[in-house]
Amino acid sequence: MTTKCTQCPLRGLELFKPMSDREVGFMERFKVGEMTVQAGTPLMSEGSNSPQLFTALSGFGLRYTLLADGRRQVLSFILPGDFIGLQAGVMEYMTHSVEATTDMTLCVFNRSELWTLFRNQAERAFDLTWLSASEERFLGEALATIGQRSAYESIAWAFSRLYRRLDALEMREGSSVPLPYRQQNLADALGLSLVHTNKTLAQLREKKLANWTNGRLHVPDIEALEEVGLVEHPTLPRPLM
Repeated sequence: MTTKCTQCPLRGLELFKPMSDREVGFMERFKVGEMTVQAGTPLMSEGSNSPQLFTALSGFGLRYTLLADGRRQVLSFILPGDFIGLQAGVMEYMTHSVEATTDMTLCVFNRSELWTLFRNQAERAFDLTWLSASEERFLGEALATIGQRSAYESIAWAFSRLYRRLDALEMREGSSVPLPYRQQNLADALGLSLVHTNKTLAQLREKKLANWTNGRLHVPDIEALEEVGLVEHPTLPRPLM
């Protein structure tokens, strides 16, 4: 059964900005269906185009780019509520790939209707612009992390960001949130070797700041972890497409 936008389980979360009835009505028309994919399924491929845009309704994914020799840079972790494919919507082709890390359910939108949104839905067009600006800000912070933070600070920064977002998605149980990625994914995101990543995770675990095991991230004191990661910006309410 396709989830109607009026009954979207994400809309009621404080993480997302409220939508007017007019905006919800437009999204009902903009959405053409839902797609469920298995873990490991490519959603978009670098160098190709796509007739569809997506919002992650549930599940986790990865954005990444590959160098010519096969080395990989993870650009971001895709979480529920993230919009996928805007680059393909406004440019000729993707400069990165997107893959499902877990089984995912995606809201599907027709890319050809994107310009209708900009012509007739000023509020929604601004929301897309906000998401693009937010992604730019995040990538700037990630670049500063790779270039200036130590490995210890970098992983604390990444864990803080992910923990806060997953908590806002009401996925926290006690002091832990689901984080179904591999250490190699984290290493690829932060420009670290797998060995260095493993040693740094052990340091965080020994200091009781964070423990990532069996697909869950345990953080006893998020403020203490944020202090180590030099995290300054709080999680802001974000648009939901």
